[in-house]
Order: sequence, then C-alpha cells, then structure tokens
Amino acid sequence: MMRRVLLRSPRSHTRRAASSTGMLTGQRIVAAVGGNALQRRGDRLTIENMLKAAKQMVPAISAIRSAGNEVVLTHGNGPQVGELALERSNASFDVLGAESQGQIGYVLSQAFQSAGVNAAAIVTQTLVDAADPAFSEPMKFVGPVYGFKEAEALAKSLEWTVKQDGEYYRRVVASPTPRAILQLDAVKALLDAGQFVIAAGGGGAPVSRVFGDIVGVEGVVDKDATAALMARSIGANGLIILTDGGGIWERFGKPDGREMRMVTPQFLVARKSGQAFPGSMGPKVNACIDFVTRSTVPGAWAIIGDLNDAAELMAGTKGTLIKEDLGPGGGDVVWYDREDAEAAAEKEAAPAAAADGATAEAADETKAELAA
Repeated sequence: MMRRVLLRSPRSHTRRAASSTGMLTGQRIVAAVGGNALQRRGDRLTIENMLKAAKQMVPAISAIRSAGNEVVLTHGNGPQVGELALERSNASFDVLGAESQGQIGYVLSQAFQSAGVNAAAIVTQTLVDAADPAFSEPMKFVGPVYGFKEAEALAKSLEWTVKQDGEYYRRVVASPTPRAILQLDAVKALLDAGQFVIAAGGGGAPVSRVFGDIVGVEGVVDKDATAALMARSIGANGLIILTDGGGIWERFGKPDGREMRMVTPQFLVARKSGQAFPGSMGPKVNACIDFVTRSTVPGAWAIIGDLNDAAELMAGTKGTLIKEDLGPGGGDVVWYDREDAEAAAEKEAAPAAAADGATAEAADETKAELAA
C-alpha cells in the first residue's frame, strides 16, 4: 500500500497530505500534458479537433484542482508548431512558439471556462543560452508525421533535419536547456490570487540575452524540462507529467514487463530508465529526476501517468511516483503487483459489461479474456 506522506508547502502554513477521497490535497502542482493530447494521431489538426480533445482533458485537470490544489498547466506544442511552420516557412521558431501558445492557450481556456473554470493563459518566454550545444544537434520532434519518401523530399526542399519517430519520420529542431522563465512573477501573482494558470506552453518561446537585449532564438524548448523548471521556480510541491501510456516501465512492451509504483531518482539514474526512448519517455523521466533532486521544498515529488487517470495518480493507485524517500521498507523501487492489476481490471470490466446490457455469461467471457 502506498504510504501517505505529509508534504509541506513553501508557504508558512502546513498543507494537508490527503483528502477524504485519498487524493493529495493542499499542494502547489505543475501539471504537464503533451501537444499530442490535443491532436491524436490520425486526426486532422483543426481547432475543432483540438477543442474536442481539450474538453476531454478538463475533468482530469479539474479533479486535481477541486481537491484543493493550486495548479499551473503546461502543454506541449509539437504538432501545432510544426503545422504553423509549414504555413509560414519564413517565421522563426521563437515566433511560431509564441503563436502556438496563443492558439493552444485560447483552446484550453475556452474548454475550461465552458466547464466553469476561469483560466489565465500567459504567453511565456524561456531564457536559454545562445551557445547551448543543442543548437548543433537538433533532436526535438515537431510537426506531423511523414512516410520516408515524403520526409526525404521535404528535407531536401525546405532544408529540414528529419529523424525517425517510430514507424514514421518527423522534423527535428534544436531543443536548448531552459535557464529561466521570464514571466515567473506573473504566474506567482495569479496563483496567489487563486487563479488557474496556463503557462510555458511548448516549453515557452526561446529567447536569449544579447548585449542586454532579449532576442528570440531558433529552437523549441522541451516542455517537460520547462515544467520542471517552473515547478522549482514557484516552489511547487509536485510535478505531474501526464501521458497517454501510463507510468514508467521496466522492459516496456515485453511479456515480463512491469510498471514501477514508487521509485527514487537514484534508481532511475542507475537503470537509465526511459533513455531508450529519447523522443518520448526519456525527457519526462529526466524532468522528474531534475525536479525532485533540485527542489528546495521538503518532500518534493513527481508523478508520471496517464492523463485519464489523474485522480488515481493523486491517490497513489496508478502511475509512477518519484520521491527521494519511499518510506520504511520502501527501498529504491516498489513495483505494481500484476495479479492485483489484473483483478482490478476484472472488477472494472464487470460493471461496464452490465451497463452495456451484457449477460452474466458474456461478462464471464470478458473476464476470462482479461485473465488470459
């Protein structure tokens, strides 16, 4: 059973560890969702499809807020900024990043405000080092996926760098390390006023200081790295990175694969967890390690898990919790019990089958299939 730990806020008062529902409450939290959460693979990238996806996201984030937590929501922008780049080939990526923040911030604000939640979306600039070595080795995926021949043609005609992303190919651009968030005071002021804040979308528009001036640079900052920086900078208790594929796994996709329930940053570093997936899980794991190990807030934690399981993530029943101290007997890692997971799946399947008007016999067949 996951141990509930009393976490302290950076403010003077002590915050509660858990609500009567088992969810962590009274926390200051940064939640990060990917740009693909607003554009499922195979769907056309339209405002209508983005708004539909955003409305599906609202209950998950609202569940975290309604438990009495302060939330800053950050989001990716890979598909959106890539699409904008196709439409405006002469625009630099700092400008495109700012435009995508406005676009996505508008869509998210509309979705949340339709559900009765006032949202303040901030176009955010993220300071980077103009001499960052990332500029010489582009690795950040942006834009839609292409087949090999189409990607090869685009690379030649538009002078893109393309790399394989699963079975497809995508454009890649430089992704420098975030150093500071320039609109941090505005984020803090809105949080202190009780507002729901959307900020640092797409990692923030990358800028650098040149002879005292702030100037845009060509690149896309990783949104998970900026989310970790945001969490540290506002004194957050926790960082939640929401995915479409659950928590951190060992031997992911293999018959003997298993999911981590709780784990220390040191274990993740030693096992190089997520590093086999540099375009997906790797940056998320790195961001969580960075936040937990560098935070000045006692008991700082991070969670990686499925967007649809937000309430369960906060209750500690799904996803992967990353903390320095797992408690007595916790060691460096605690795994989910596979038999318990299968039993839970069976328990959920039966009511669903009944609700659909299935017979008891059909429900038994469903259970048998789940257990096979």
